[in-house]
Amino acid sequence: MTISAERTSAGDTAEPRRGAFDEHRPPSPELVSDCVHCGFCLPTCPTYTLWGEEMDSPRGRIYLMKSGLEGEPMTDSMVQHFDACLGCMACVTACPSGVQYDALIEATRAQIERNHQRDPKDRALRTAIFALFPHKRRLRLMRGPLRAFQATGLQKMLDRSGLLRRITPKLAMMTELAPRLEKADRLPEHIPARGPKRATVGLLTGCVQGEFFPQVNAATARVLAAEGCEVVVPKQQGCCGALSLHNGREEEAQRYARRTIDAFERAGVETVVVNAAGCGSSMKEYATLLDDDPAYAGKAKRFAESTKDVAEFIAQLGPAAERHPLEVTVAYHDACHLGHAQGIRTQPRELLRGIPGVELREIPEAELCCGSAGIWNILNPEPARELGDRKARNIATTQAQLLVTANPGCLMQVSSSLQRQGTRIGMAHTVEVLDASIRGLPVSSLTTG
Repeated sequence: MTISAERTSAGDTAEPRRGAFDEHRPPSPELVSDCVHCGFCLPTCPTYTLWGEEMDSPRGRIYLMKSGLEGEPMTDSMVQHFDACLGCMACVTACPSGVQYDALIEATRAQIERNHQRDPKDRALRTAIFALFPHKRRLRLMRGPLRAFQATGLQKMLDRSGLLRRITPKLAMMTELAPRLEKADRLPEHIPARGPKRATVGLLTGCVQGEFFPQVNAATARVLAAEGCEVVVPKQQGCCGALSLHNGREEEAQRYARRTIDAFERAGVETVVVNAAGCGSSMKEYATLLDDDPAYAGKAKRFAESTKDVAEFIAQLGPAAERHPLEVTVAYHDACHLGHAQGIRTQPRELLRGIPGVELREIPEAELCCGSAGIWNILNPEPARELGDRKARNIATTQAQLLVTANPGCLMQVSSSLQRQGTRIGMAHTVEVLDASIRGLPVSSLTTG
């Protein structure tokens, strides 16, 4: 599978050569063979849309996987094409043959991290990213300096001048993405249900979500309690491993997954509710991630089955709390790891349409990623800006008052692009809109983006 035998001119078999992949979970030849190269994926692929290069399309990357399985070595060029993939999974939705590109690219990325030597700059940047973002305490320490950076006006000055972008585009992208920080009140460990208790749920607070968007977690807890759920917020929870899993850091992702499973198992909850699309997508993959761990395989399967996105869970439970009117036009943006990876599209829309006064408007080219894709926008700032600006232009055509989505990365990426093109529109998570309606808050509480 990963070894190819070369023949000499005399017909003798030479020493076999090593292909691109080792024997530990290479991309499946069976899944590779499912691709019939029909091209339905091409219009939905962000990088193919940007560059029109075959090897920067899903079917092109699958061809490279096949070459690697047949003995081609892992070259810098091959890795560049795999790295360029956003992992948005729009191709999975578009594929009429049911090709599991999501499984293929994750297996390939794990192989890259084990078998490819990155250049020093790329390696240093990735090391810095993973030394920060999966660690809540380190992110928390950043809040003070970041708030000061914003309060002094230095952030706006640097963004307007373009100086930082000319010197170091990747650092410039990080400063552009940084959201306006709000006070981060910590949630209590137990939040009682309002009215008759209908369920006991655990809430994943997340890393970036918890430190940069604490108001989303607070709104999630209030909405769940209003819908009759006792909410448990385990203090021991840490990173779920989403960024690590989606970037090929398999062993690291497994460590995070085990800790997450343990934290919620100790909490004794029936369901684990997630309000960040990327996190939920990864947690639903724990069964695959830990399938060769005898101590955790069964636990991981049960945990994955108990994990629900907040919109998915509330729609399944059935809304019970009274919805007060919100006279507002809403453009709903499908986060890729919610719409494409988890197949959750109708539930958020149903919940929003269930609020009196809300008018939902669809965004053109909704299937195309906004360019966030975890850390992809930091690693690839220029194409990420192109995709973000394209998404922002499409959002602007809706003339909606409020943009709603379900992932912190999308909120940061799209907000930055909208500001850059001068479009004023409120930004909110789905649960923030539900929370405002349930609490009877005015529309102005949601339109301050």
